[in-house]
Amino acid sequence: MVSKLGLALVLASATVTSACMVGPEAPLETDDPTEEDLPPEGSEAALSNNARTAFNYFVNKGFTEIQSAGIVGNLMQESSVRPTAVEIGGGPGRGIAQWSIGGRWNRDPINLASFAASRGVSRWTLNVQLDFIWHELTNVSSFGLAELRNADTLSEAITVFQNRYERCGTCHQGRRLEYAQQVLRDYGSGSSGTSTGTSTGASCWSDTLGRQMPEHSCVQSQFDGDWYQCQDGAWSDRWSNPNACVGQYPL
Repeated sequence: MVSKLGLALVLASATVTSACMVGPEAPLETDDPTEEDLPPEGSEAALSNNARTAFNYFVNKGFTEIQSAGIVGNLMQESSVRPTAVEIGGGPGRGIAQWSIGGRWNRDPINLASFAASRGVSRWTLNVQLDFIWHELTNVSSFGLAELRNADTLSEAITVFQNRYERCGTCHQGRRLEYAQQVLRDYGSGSSGTSTGTSTGASCWSDTLGRQMPEHSCVQSQFDGDWYQCQDGAWSDRWSNPNACVGQYPL
């Protein structure tokens, strides 16, 4: 499947073998995103930096930057952190973690489809899928939360999330590590890609409002109802951005 390397967008192909496979005797279920599930081309959700949002999300949950980068490096290899990702070749993997149809996507006792439906939200949006990863980690001990919190190096964080949570077949661990290193360089506290309070003056297009918005503007997206803030020319989730909004635009 196609992966993007940070802001540089390096393409790589990797076939994911999911842990929760449908048995050979059962026909493969289909559940692909429709046009209504896809964010409009100019929407805040489509123009946001998903890798940065995911990194900030896990830092906000109390993970270290190294642990958060390890998680996101895995997600970049799995799906390029695209919530509407469908496994290439017609496989069962769906979403940013490539949960399997017939398993953790929609059939297991804890599954993403039920998790989203119980909250009245789409299963194809980024923040819902990030919330589900957190839900699984905190409710299923075998997915490695304790081990992940003890990881001190990128290699350890990559390995724990890969083996305990993703449970991939052909994992391409070297690629996961490269992506994690890029995430840490781009979004870690020592980088220029995190929120520092300084302004670059780069504006963002808002499909919700139909115009360019100045940096640090905060807009509630008509696509998913989430709040986004313009940061360095790209939209990021509002709750992980410490900069003050220069203007707030609710639906």
